[in-house]
Amino acid sequence: MTFEFEKTAVEGVILIKPKVFGDERGFFLETYKKDDFEKEGIIGDFVQDNHSKSKGGVIRGLHFQKGKYAQAKLVRCIKGKLFDVAVDIRKESPTYGKYFAVTLSEENKHCLYIPRGCAHGFATLSDEVEMEYKNDNLYSFENEGGLIWNDPEINIPWPIKNPILSEKDKNWPKLKELN
Repeated sequence: MTFEFEKTAVEGVILIKPKVFGDERGFFLETYKKDDFEKEGIIGDFVQDNHSKSKGGVIRGLHFQKGKYAQAKLVRCIKGKLFDVAVDIRKESPTYGKYFAVTLSEENKHCLYIPRGCAHGFATLSDEVEMEYKNDNLYSFENEGGLIWNDPEINIPWPIKNPILSEKDKNWPKLKELN
């Protein structure tokens, strides 16, 4: 198989380790293969790809889309190193309020599948980070939501103490304040 799939402590969040074929020229890997993913229960069509670049000391998130615009994401770091986080905000889920965090980097080439109903964010661990992510639904500004990055109830051990944040990310509500 081209991928190793690892279930995490958060329902539906899956760490994906692609098989990397390398030699003196460089490397090759598959980052997504519908048949393999569907066998692991990752079902849905990705309809939008995003690419972001961040400098060191940044935290982005925790973001999600609401209602019919909810999105599942497949994220990967293509440059640098980051601390990636998924938080379960599905009130009916057995892992509601729990998070999963992992280091994604250009070296390990791991991917993280984040199902609909989870908030997503990351902290940069290198001077520059680029990440790409696939979404199974289109982005809608009107249906954007967020969760404050440092909610003490969730208690994520962010590796950055005084992060660079967007104004929006400084003002998201706590988990207990979400509708």
